[in-house]
Amino acid sequence: MNYTRRRFLKTAGLTTIAGAVAADYALASNSIWSLNSKTLKVGLIGCGGRGTAAAMEALNSDPNVILYAMADAFEDHLEQSFNTLKENFGDKIQVSKRRKLVGLDAYQKLVELDVDVVLLAAPPAFRPSHLEATVNAGKHVFCEKPFAVDGPGLRRVIEASQKAKAKNLSLVSGFCWRYHLPKRETFGRVLDGQIGRILAAECTYNTGELWYKERQPNWTDFEYQLRNWLYYNWLSGDHIIEQAIHSLDMLQWAMGDQLPISVTGSGGRQKRVDERFGNVYDHFATVYQYENGTKAYFSCRQQNNTAPAYAVELVGDEGRCVVDCRTGTHDITGKKPWKYDDTTKFTDENAYKESNSRSMYQQEHDELFASIRKNTPMNDGDWMVKSNLVALAGRMAGYTGATVSLEEALASNEVLFPEQVSWDMKYDLPIAIPGEKTLV
Repeated sequence: MNYTRRRFLKTAGLTTIAGAVAADYALASNSIWSLNSKTLKVGLIGCGGRGTAAAMEALNSDPNVILYAMADAFEDHLEQSFNTLKENFGDKIQVSKRRKLVGLDAYQKLVELDVDVVLLAAPPAFRPSHLEATVNAGKHVFCEKPFAVDGPGLRRVIEASQKAKAKNLSLVSGFCWRYHLPKRETFGRVLDGQIGRILAAECTYNTGELWYKERQPNWTDFEYQLRNWLYYNWLSGDHIIEQAIHSLDMLQWAMGDQLPISVTGSGGRQKRVDERFGNVYDHFATVYQYENGTKAYFSCRQQNNTAPAYAVELVGDEGRCVVDCRTGTHDITGKKPWKYDDTTKFTDENAYKESNSRSMYQQEHDELFASIRKNTPMNDGDWMVKSNLVALAGRMAGYTGATVSLEEALASNEVLFPEQVSWDMKYDLPIAIPGEKTLV
C-alpha cells in the first residue's frame, strides 16, 4: 500500500489506515479453531533470554501445550535454550534434531512446520518479516516488543496485524504492562475519568547499562553486531524503541491510545561513547503534543551510576495518578482518591497467593492460549503499532532535533534495516547528529 504523507492526512488516523489494510485481506469469518483439547504445538523464533522465558510461559499457560520447534540465527543460543527448557519441562519439550533450525532463514522453515502458535523473540529488526511469514502461514502469534525499527517496517507490521485479524488469528504483543492486573485497574480508572481530563504527563525509563559480548576471532562483522544488537539502531531501533517503549506504551494507554500530533526532542551520547556501543544514543528527552492541548514529557537513559526512574505521572483537572514500576505504586489523589490494594479482592489467602503467582508475562500467554481454546481470537495490533509509532517519532525527533509529526514518522521512507542480510555483509550507519541529521 502507498503510505504517502498525503494519503495519511486524508485519513482519520492509524485505525483508518489499518482498516483499509484489513479490507484487502477479507477472509472467511469462521476460525479453524474451536474449543478443544488438542495438543497445541509451539514454535520459538529467537532463543535468547526473552525467547526462552516466553517459551516457559507458553508451556505453563495450558496443560496440553508442547514446544515442537525452535529457530535461531545461532546454534549456541538454540542449544542453550533447549537445554534450559528440557531441564525444566521434560516431556513437554518435543523438539527433534530436524526441528532445531539454525540460520538467518530458520524462521521461514519453522512457520512451514505443523505448529499452531509461534513466539517471535528475535532482535526487533527481524520482527516485520517474521510476523509476516507467521501470519501468512496461518499461525497464532506472540510478538515480543518492539515490532519495527523504521517506518517501512512498521507499515509492514500494520498490514500483518490486520491480516491476522482477518484470518481470525490471535496476535498478542509483548507489552507486558497491559497484562499487569494493578495497571489494568489503575489505567481503567483514569480512562473512566477519575482524575478528569489529563492536562500534562511525565513518563520515564532511566536505567543503567546493559550486557555486552566481547568479539571472538571467528566472528564476522555482521555476527559481532547481531550478537550485540542492542547497540545498533538498525537492529534494535535504539533504546527509546527497544526498552523505553514500555513507558511510552503506558502513556498511550492512559491517553486512550490517541496518537499525539507531534514530538520535539533531543538526545545524544555522553557516557557510552566507546565504539563497542555501536551507533545508539545513551539518552533521549522528548515532549509529545496531543491535539487536545495535553503535553507529555518523556525521558530515558542508559547510564550507570545515575538516578533510576521508571514511572508515569498524570496530572488531571480533578486529580493526579502515579504509576511507578520500581516501587509498585498505583495511586490516585484529588477529588476521588484511590490506592491499589489487591488484598481486598480476596477473602481466601490461597486464592490471593495463586493470583499473585501469575506474573504479567504469564498473563500474556494465559490469555493468548485461552483465546485459542475458546475460539475468540484476540488482536493487540491497533494499540501496539501506535505505541511503536510514538517511540519511532521520538527517536526521529531526538536524532534530528526537529519537531516531527506522527504523520511524518509513519510515512517515513528511511530504511534502517536492509532488505537482504548475510553473514559476510558490511553495514554501518553513522551516529546521528541533531541539526545535521535530517528527516527522510
